[in-house]
Amino acid sequence: MSKLPKALQNLALPVIGSPLFIISNPKLVIEQCKAGIIGSMPALNARPASQLDEWLHEITETLAAYNKAHPGKPAAPFAINQIVHKSNDRLEHDMEMVVKHKVPVIITSLGARTDVNDAIHSYGGVVLHDIINNAFAKKAIEKGADGLIAVAAGAGGHAGIKSPFALIQEIRQWFDGPLALSGAISTGGAVLAAQAMGADFGYIGSAFIATHEARASDDYKHAIVEGSSDDIVYSSLFTGVHGNYLKRSIRAAGLDPDNLPESDPSKMSFGGGEGSKPKAWKEIWGSGQGIGAITEVTSTAALVSRLKREYRDAQQRLLPQREALESA
Repeated sequence: MSKLPKALQNLALPVIGSPLFIISNPKLVIEQCKAGIIGSMPALNARPASQLDEWLHEITETLAAYNKAHPGKPAAPFAINQIVHKSNDRLEHDMEMVVKHKVPVIITSLGARTDVNDAIHSYGGVVLHDIINNAFAKKAIEKGADGLIAVAAGAGGHAGIKSPFALIQEIRQWFDGPLALSGAISTGGAVLAAQAMGADFGYIGSAFIATHEARASDDYKHAIVEGSSDDIVYSSLFTGVHGNYLKRSIRAAGLDPDNLPESDPSKMSFGGGEGSKPKAWKEIWGSGQGIGAITEVTSTAALVSRLKREYRDAQQRLLPQREALESA
């Protein structure tokens, strides 16, 4: 385990709820934090841009009131995701808002910038940067990120193709800071497995789509519950960056999920498709390969409670092996 900054310590469960484009909202974030895990959402989910100020005020005030009422069991901190890619014309405005509200944790994606990291560090915030390979990981740390989110094969949305075993071990050869693992993590046992590999946190997204608080359609939530890893396709067509999506939504858009063309990376988009192309995230649903473990639409509190129970059960299952090794 690495030495963690204060904002990342003392979680009820070592989990970060990943920011879900369109789907995450203050209600989901607040419930994640109350349950003891880091809740997050993309800054771009607030539309118009002025809404971000309102949402950050709502989250900070609600969690402050909760902590006052529960001093012995305070909420976990929250995080905001910033897309650093040049296509995001809101970055300057959204960064002003996170600095104004002193957001505890910032998750940066699709580019690493020293000026962004410096702005977050100016008030004591923590920067976690998501990466898909070891080379990008090194660049992120060189530019001032405090920690990394290793987005391995099987993760929902924009995902890499590296085995989590390969990716984590390569990063841990040179980096001893905060490290989260993303990729088909939907159970408490998988969270413990991520830690056993060398990560500090499990990074969970798809499971939270099937919660009452998530801003997803009922059809989307039920597709998560009814789906499995066989229902996921990896494609760059919809945003210009490879990602994992539910075949069910692709078929509904009139496309063959098993015969999709590649997209031009220069046409990268986060607000929707071009022309007649279906809009990513709204019509084409992102999802990770771990959805086979998601069996019901439930509350965020109930989901985290299940994860905690599974995490403890996994620890107990491993206890005899640990004791045998120590006595050998």
